[in-house]
Amino acid sequence: MAQLLIVYHSMTGGSRQMAEAAATAARLEIPAKLRSASEAGPADLLEADGYIFCAPENLAAIAGLMKDFFDRSYYPVLGKIEGKPYAQMVCAGSDGENAARQTARIAQGWRLREAQKPLIICTHAQTPEAILAQKVIPEEQLSLCRDLGTAMGAGISMGVF
Repeated sequence: MAQLLIVYHSMTGGSRQMAEAAATAARLEIPAKLRSASEAGPADLLEADGYIFCAPENLAAIAGLMKDFFDRSYYPVLGKIEGKPYAQMVCAGSDGENAARQTARIAQGWRLREAQKPLIICTHAQTPEAILAQKVIPEEQLSLCRDLGTAMGAGISMGVF
């Protein structure tokens, strides 16, 4: 049976909430495995039929532990996951575009197919205190994450991608 893999990293809870919302919705369509970036690896990628990558943007770049996941997994699966669909979600304080570009570039190297444009949720955290504080993603934004999970699950299940 087809499976969706959702890999996430979260230091302050925002990306975790986003990933959990996507996973809950996706599971109504297809089995979905939710794995933290520190635990996920090549075997998870090889088992899945599509992916959602979810991480915060830190210092205008993809979060370090998410980058570590990509570093550990890139070469072991290169040439083995081509053509599979992916989507991504970024939790950002003000922008998120650079983290999205970095993830898209990694996905391009794997020859994955972008199922939709990146979903960037902006928390508007601009002070050190706000940036480091635990996040609560508003319901209307979590709804967008659920929509993405539903779309990825249904698309993979129906063979649309």
